[in-house]
Amino acid sequence: MADFRIRPATSRDAETLGELGALLVRSHHDFDSRRFMAPGPQIEKGYGRFLTSQLDRDDCVVLVAERERQIVGYVYATLEDRSWRDLRDACGYIDDIVVRDTARRSGVATSLMEAAMDWLRSHGAPRVLLMTATPNHAAQQLFARLGFRPTMVEMTREL
Repeated sequence: MADFRIRPATSRDAETLGELGALLVRSHHDFDSRRFMAPGPQIEKGYGRFLTSQLDRDDCVVLVAERERQIVGYVYATLEDRSWRDLRDACGYIDDIVVRDTARRSGVATSLMEAAMDWLRSHGAPRVLLMTATPNHAAQQLFARLGFRPTMVEMTREL
């Protein structure tokens, strides 16, 4: 039995969501500092403010995993309309998934992903897409275990 619970995020979670979002920004910046934004001095506040600004929208969900009253991870997912630019029909999209190092390999990420996909399915999404950083092999293994398949490769060139 899991020693954590999944619940919708609230505005009271802003500080912790910001801290976790900053971990996401830092890890991606470490993967490729020219592609991903640099984590500035206000990254925690900015990310927390961004995520809590999404809480009242009908087309997205922010869920947290909580263990012993401590948030150990979150997932942010959105419903997306058809995109001519991206050559895709309407879908659900996993925008963020972050789990603290101390909670990895305990089922938190899987549970967050499944809860987000359940929410997306219940809101009519016929499929779910996500992007993952090329060097993030652990995340790619998780996504493959959850049934995701590679469909696109992003490439970047500096000008």
